[in-house]
Amino acid sequence: MTEVAVYNQEGLKTGEAKLSALFEAKLNRDVVQQAVVAQKANERHLIAHTKTRGEVSGGGRKPWAQKGTGRARHGSIRSPLWKGGGVAFGPRNDRVYKQKVNKKVKKLALQQVLSEKARANLILVIDSFSMEKPKTRVMEQLLQKLPLGSARTLLVLAKNEKAVVAASRNIARIAVTTAQDLNTVDIVSVKFVIFEKDALSVLEKMFAK
Repeated sequence: MTEVAVYNQEGLKTGEAKLSALFEAKLNRDVVQQAVVAQKANERHLIAHTKTRGEVSGGGRKPWAQKGTGRARHGSIRSPLWKGGGVAFGPRNDRVYKQKVNKKVKKLALQQVLSEKARANLILVIDSFSMEKPKTRVMEQLLQKLPLGSARTLLVLAKNEKAVVAASRNIARIAVTTAQDLNTVDIVSVKFVIFEKDALSVLEKMFAK
């Protein structure tokens, strides 16, 4: 079993903890890629939208006779060839990018990236973390005391702590989530992962189901 350092809320090392077999999965890059690509695709918010020639108003009448004018033949002023006409192959906000991934694959991908972090000694554990009031300064001081450098870090809590989330909002290099909401993209987007001790228990119960 992999051992990780345990710290208190003041950033002082209090001991070490052994991670469960959950963090010993073998990496399969195809599984991780499938989970990441699907999640990114499902998070897409489509804004850009163009109208086709069938949706642009006007242009029902042929602009001029087919023959005899000396001009190129046209059937509608809403052709993509015309200014103000429809757009051919433009972006559409009704395009479906959704991808379906089995729950088993999602779980497997998450377990594998967590295991990779554990093998690389990029996981830390904190006894507990809570705040009465959101204070960015307190969060910043903790991060400076931990062996993180300036690397992007994910703090995984056992339950949602609004004060902690608010205190982290102004610090670009840290993200906060709960064990229940943890996903593969969260893990691969950062270098270090800090688990609240109780969050590990929540995670193990999730994978035991």
